[in-house]
Amino acid sequence: MPRKKKILKIAKSVISKELEAISQLEGKLSDSFSDAVELILKSKSRVIVAGVGKSAIIANKIVATLNSTGQPSIFLHAADALHGDLGNILENDVVICISKSGNTEEIKSLIRLIKNLGNKIVSICGNKNSFLCKNSDFVIDSTVDEEACPNNLAPTSSTTAQLVLGDALAVSLLKLRNFSDADFARFHPGGSLGKRMYLKVSDIVSEDSLAKVLVSDSIQKVIIEISNKRVGATSVFDNDKLIGIITDGDLRRMLERNTDIHSINASNIMCSNPKIISSDHLAKEALNIMEQNNINQLLVVDRGNYIGIIHIHDILKEGI
Repeated sequence: MPRKKKILKIAKSVISKELEAISQLEGKLSDSFSDAVELILKSKSRVIVAGVGKSAIIANKIVATLNSTGQPSIFLHAADALHGDLGNILENDVVICISKSGNTEEIKSLIRLIKNLGNKIVSICGNKNSFLCKNSDFVIDSTVDEEACPNNLAPTSSTTAQLVLGDALAVSLLKLRNFSDADFARFHPGGSLGKRMYLKVSDIVSEDSLAKVLVSDSIQKVIIEISNKRVGATSVFDNDKLIGIITDGDLRRMLERNTDIHSINASNIMCSNPKIISSDHLAKEALNIMEQNNINQLLVVDRGNYIGIIHIHDILKEGI
């Protein structure tokens, strides 16, 4: 078999085995899962997620997901807990312990110590007969039939199962808390996802974009205004009333139709009833309007007063 085909065959086998492992998780869910979610919801403290080895890496990811969706959480390495980090656990914290076997020495020692502290323990474990499961208040079964590793040794399917169950916990919590888009943005202000939820048109539009001509102005004045303001368009006014917009595309189409442009003024080429957006609207809403209408600019108003033009490039530069 050619090497490339062999590699693809191996990859497909891994995906197939892990899909099978995940598909079986649904049938393993029990009231213990629901009870664990209710426990966390009622808790006024944090969630501590502990593990060792590959399970510790999964625990870190689950902590990141919980924190980003409104559930304060801390990662605790089971080995480090035995050397001082146990002090991270507060009186009312809920401890989630992740392990495939549930019988490693670090996990067993940690569980004994947590039980002495009196904290509730939720286990995500692949061995229901393990020390961990027998000493947990709530057990979430992450058992898999086999690892994707050909030797059935390297944690692959088992860690994927742990990850999926962690996501199931996090999503259950956020839905029951009615966690909104706005809530999500509060915890992700620096990324593009967060920007979509908080960045407003007023944050982007510049005073330099205040392109404006009168309805009677010549085509020469229109071209100069569009060139000076560098937003690819200008607003058109009739005295103090905003009545239209002229884009650089309108100019090109006008030049294609006319050989004598000296008699043309703004009123001849403007688009009436231009698309307008308020400055307090979200930038993502401006982008939606542009995409729906196949345009590149919007006129921006603040309390009814024209303040400038926002270009699609201004929004895309923000990563939205």
